Amino acid sequence: MPRARSASDRDTWTRAISFLLLGSLCYALPWSVFAALPAAADNSSVLRIQGSNTIGAKLGPALVKGLFEEQGLSAIRIEAGALENEQRISAKTADGRSVSIDVAAHGSGTGFTSLAEGSAELAASSRPIKDSEAANLQALGDLKSPAAEQIIALDGLAIILHPGNPISALNTVQLAQIFAGELSDWAQLGAPAGEINIYARDDQSGTYDTFKELVLSANGKALASNAKRFESSERLSDAVSQDPQGIGFIGLPYIRQAKALAIAAGDSQPMLPSLTLIATEDYPLSRRLFLYNQPQLSNPWARALVQFAHSPRGQAIVEQSGFIAQTVQAVNIPAHAQMPASYQTLAQHAQRLSVNFRFQEGSASLDNKARRDLNRLLAYLREQNKLQGSVVLVGFGDAKADPARAELLSKLRAMAVRRELSKGGVIFRDIIGLGDELPVATNSADDGRIKNRRVEVWVY
Repeated sequence: MPRARSASDRDTWTRAISFLLLGSLCYALPWSVFAALPAAADNSSVLRIQGSNTIGAKLGPALVKGLFEEQGLSAIRIEAGALENEQRISAKTADGRSVSIDVAAHGSGTGFTSLAEGSAELAASSRPIKDSEAANLQALGDLKSPAAEQIIALDGLAIILHPGNPISALNTVQLAQIFAGELSDWAQLGAPAGEINIYARDDQSGTYDTFKELVLSANGKALASNAKRFESSERLSDAVSQDPQGIGFIGLPYIRQAKALAIAAGDSQPMLPSLTLIATEDYPLSRRLFLYNQPQLSNPWARALVQFAHSPRGQAIVEQSGFIAQTVQAVNIPAHAQMPASYQTLAQHAQRLSVNFRFQEGSASLDNKARRDLNRLLAYLREQNKLQGSVVLVGFGDAKADPARAELLSKLRAMAVRRELSKGGVIFRDIIGLGDELPVATNSADDGRIKNRRVEVWVY
């Protein structure tokens, strides 16, 4: 039976929760604050969202609809807007007034431009804000702060082929060569001969920005000039699925009738874009989906939508929309001979949780997603009665000249997570550092090394 907490324990717990939620947009905003959100007096939109097609095509409108339902509104409709890839979600209040929210999905870059121009209150983005964009928006506050940067879902870029293409796996170097036009015939990759037709998202797309960063720029390449470009994710996917010579990249919910490839990076094993590997961000082409807002939100609908997106119901909508929710789940991992002995033991007797902790670039501080993940993990451990002696933290890192140093650094990284979770009452079974074992990305680039510097959570 768990022991009752003393007053001192309760004070410690309260301080820990306050610390973990520090900087979060919603920590001081209970849901009841939004019990009576206002309608616009002139029937104009109460909120304007601009940016990513990946978010705006389906997920954004679905979250707005869920918020309307949470508010008790009726006659909810999702209608096409004035332009392609624009939608208006409208509803009625109990006293018959109209409420509407506009979602425009013309690419992540347009969201930050709209924030700067004042033509939107929320920017939807399928990539992190760029330094240049944050500098341009400095007058609105720090857009990289926990109060402004909201990670609402996870996604993976799928590399898609025609279903009849026999190729099942490629690495990121091969992908860069293909999309740069250097590998131009399928015979060069072991498939039947034929010209490779390249399909890509448009320049405004966060999906394209992510692919460019993770694949092209990381390998010193640029997209071939003959690539067929699309603003719509659905249209790109359908075009590839109908072209036996085609290859493209797309967000996970838009694979549709196409075939997804397993992808390897550096020394990692080829990985399919599975739910678990994307949830832990181990899949080489995994990414985060964001909403960005002014740190000091004045629009109550923007505050409500951000908080709803983080809520259990909002995360259920994320999952229903085909993306990866940030809810914590336990997963069985098959043991194999290539695993270190201590890791094999974990795989045989424990379960891995679907959360990894990663750190801000060049820092020992947890990043914005990790701050919220601490709360999610603590809630899971309390619900499953696993606060006492059930948790193992496993730290990993990038390769060092001295393997002992790599192992030490990986364990120190796990210890940093332990410090934060200990404030929530977790007593650990073990802390392990495995150095540069089991890489999930290449160690030859900064982004890969950062991805390899991670802490996994296992429970008995």
